[in-house]
Amino acid sequence: MTPVLVFDIETIPDVAGLRRLHDLPPALSDAEVAEHAFQKQRARNGSDFLPHYLQRVAAISCVLRGDEGFKVWSLAEPRLNEGDIIQRFFTGIEKYTPQLVSWNGGGFDLPVLHYRGLMHGVAAARYWDMGEGDYRDSRDFKWNNYISRYHQRHLDLMDLLAMYQPRANAPLDELAKLMGLPGKLGMDGSAVWSAWLAGKIDDIRDYCETDVVNTYLVYLRFQQMRGVMTADERIAEETFVRQQLAAIDAPHWREFLAAW
Repeated sequence: MTPVLVFDIETIPDVAGLRRLHDLPPALSDAEVAEHAFQKQRARNGSDFLPHYLQRVAAISCVLRGDEGFKVWSLAEPRLNEGDIIQRFFTGIEKYTPQLVSWNGGGFDLPVLHYRGLMHGVAAARYWDMGEGDYRDSRDFKWNNYISRYHQRHLDLMDLLAMYQPRANAPLDELAKLMGLPGKLGMDGSAVWSAWLAGKIDDIRDYCETDVVNTYLVYLRFQQMRGVMTADERIAEETFVRQQLAAIDAPHWREFLAAW
């Protein structure tokens, strides 16, 4: 089977970049630098949301489902720096050529990874292959690659289910809960920066991992809806995922399973 790689990222303000761009005094704390940027952004469009290129990647969480089984893990600080996090993610694509699955990956996660990867000199030849590479099957990528919006090698579930209409987008948390899935537990994206400042890096990683498993479970429902799986096959896969998460025996997975 083609491996399925579901991914999600968590980001924080690029404080070092903000200091450089705005020539801010060294005496300002990271929190003050970020607040300065938030204020400028609010004045511009009423939102704290910083541009994609000013989002520093703190963690990428992944689910890999293939012939070898089910694995969920994170590439995260402080064990890895941002450049290594992004490079390892794209190295995985180089190795497996997986089916990528995300929730709003085309609108947020991947553009962030593109910009930040440029800054760190990341190599991602397989990912960027659009039919002109040196791989044996490269010509197939002309018609189905990771980059083109309407191709399926990267499946942005939010974008596709909304028929590419932003007004029809659904939040993953609410849709998952409506399906009887756990949804977000203990944190959401708006709380990541304050958690980072409080040193709760493990909490950010755990939150990201539960998000990516929610996405995989929604993907299974989609596979049933489009006829790739039967209802029995989907239920069997969900049971398998439950077993795999229970075997990890970590607090966030115990909470996740209790809410499922």
